[in-house]
Amino acid sequence: MTFFPDHIYPDAGAYSADYFQRLAAAAATINAENLAAAGALLLATVDAGKRIYSCGNGGSAAIANHLVCDCLKGMRTDSTIRPKVHSFSTTVELITAIVNDIGSEEMFSFQLSSMAEEGDLLIAISSSGASPNIVKALELAHSMGVKTIAMTGFTGGTSRQIADVSLHVDCDNYGIVEDLHQSLMHILAQYCRHSRVDDPTKLGSLKF
Repeated sequence: MTFFPDHIYPDAGAYSADYFQRLAAAAATINAENLAAAGALLLATVDAGKRIYSCGNGGSAAIANHLVCDCLKGMRTDSTIRPKVHSFSTTVELITAIVNDIGSEEMFSFQLSSMAEEGDLLIAISSSGASPNIVKALELAHSMGVKTIAMTGFTGGTSRQIADVSLHVDCDNYGIVEDLHQSLMHILAQYCRHSRVDDPTKLGSLKF
């Protein structure tokens, strides 16, 4: 990994040229076999009638919440599947109560322990892969028989090591990592939907 940016740019146009170059290079580091495994795991979870949960902090929370829209509404449109999807990053009232009364490390694991069942799937999104509340949720998921997918960047941290499927972006720029995590979310949701369309002859005309 090389650090970006490593110098001052004269304008946003010049910055963007290098940014997009780094974005393409970082995208090339994503393991295609792991991405295939993530898609298969998502479909297996949906086909079994199990639930998909997501979580993330900061910008990753936004991706976790966006995942609910694209998986629950997007995947269902013109397809044969009915995903059950929920984000642990979405309810500020519950999150602040857990953080205030129990602790920030329990933010996601407390919700997981109440809602998840064996065979469900947790998608944890963390640029560093080292956030304590993300790692704790992944560890708890394993103990509950909940499958896990981790989207990480930088070195990947503990999350990369313990997830059932690791979708790692080898990059040390938060914006680029988050851009590619968002792309991975779109890829997985669109792939799953297109693989279960009502009428395959209309595949080319379908809009996600």
